[in-house]
Amino acid sequence: MIQITDLERTKILHNGEKYKGTFSKGEMERRNANLRNYMAEKDIDAVLFTSYHNINYYSDFLYTSFNRNYGLVVTQNKHVTVSANIDGGMPWRRSFDENIVYTDWRRDNYFYAIQKVLEEAGFKNGRLGIEEDHVSVDLKKKFVDAFPNFELVDVSQDVQRSRWIKSAEEIEHIKNGARVADIGGYAVVEAIREGVPEYEVALAGTQAMTREIARLYPQAELRDTWVWFQAGINTDGAHSWATSKKVQKGDILSLNTFPMIAGYYTALERTMFLEEVSDAHLKYWEINVAVHKRGIELIKAGAVCKDICAELNEMFREHDLVKNRTFGYGHSFGVLSHYYGREGGLEFREDIDTVLQPGMVVSMEPMILIPEGQPGAGGYREHDILVINEDGTVDDITGFPFGPEHNIIKK
Repeated sequence: MIQITDLERTKILHNGEKYKGTFSKGEMERRNANLRNYMAEKDIDAVLFTSYHNINYYSDFLYTSFNRNYGLVVTQNKHVTVSANIDGGMPWRRSFDENIVYTDWRRDNYFYAIQKVLEEAGFKNGRLGIEEDHVSVDLKKKFVDAFPNFELVDVSQDVQRSRWIKSAEEIEHIKNGARVADIGGYAVVEAIREGVPEYEVALAGTQAMTREIARLYPQAELRDTWVWFQAGINTDGAHSWATSKKVQKGDILSLNTFPMIAGYYTALERTMFLEEVSDAHLKYWEINVAVHKRGIELIKAGAVCKDICAELNEMFREHDLVKNRTFGYGHSFGVLSHYYGREGGLEFREDIDTVLQPGMVVSMEPMILIPEGQPGAGGYREHDILVINEDGTVDDITGFPFGPEHNIIKK
């Protein structure tokens, strides 16, 4: 059913049939019920999400911006994604509930569509929740102008905290992602050869993961899965993309596979060497592996993020390597990617006092950098994903092995 509600401004575009959701109806209702309970407690009449991750989390729709604004309006009786006409009926097919389309014919049609949804929900004024950590100064000014009778209330930090605890369905989804990451890792190892460029190795891992995601989730969008494979000096940064640099015997290598399944990111990261490893490299590698192992042991319910950092810092300090660290020791998992989302309050950093709880899913990923020109130069990084269970046990859901006994690649 395609209904033109206002030719120049908005459309209801129910084109085709709804896709099978990533999660069950019960899971999506649970998320939105929690949100609505929060709104009632805070006396918030409506929430307008604008970020990739929160729109995805509450609606199962992951937009592609192309300099257009997207949204999700939630009230106690409405749940409507707001999408651009360029996407046709796909946003409705992917959305958990309703969708409204705005056209390009007038510059303010996005705001008009939101006003329309709010009015249909019975609100011409009230308290409107927004994500201040995502809304630019320019967009917030436009919200103030478009909704003069609404008080704008920041919900970003409270909503972030609500995502820290994963449901059973989310955890199973993340476990699937971790298994796909391992498959990508093994494909990368198969592709490593002296003289092969980084991008060819990365392509092998990306293709293997994409095919496995398609097998596991036949109705999923196949998007955003990628590999960072780095050799030599390119290992110094955790976020260095693949280049045409060719792998050489004795190179330090970083394997990083990142499957993205319906907006959910998982990762596998490993230090490797091709054929041989120098004594200096081996020393630093073993130190980082020892820190990684201890970090995994420290992750448990009741532990405090910054306390884990403090103990691991002492291990590096014994080797005068604290100054060689490049980032925190790990982070939460869920709806995030290299271009959106971050549950920043659940990271292993010195300024984070969050207490670990059952239902949390976190990584342990120590990294040190030895600058070029020094013995053992390069970046060393390992990465495992851990689930804190309700019974207090902790599952390491990364299966790919780490350390010198496994990852000196012989060809």
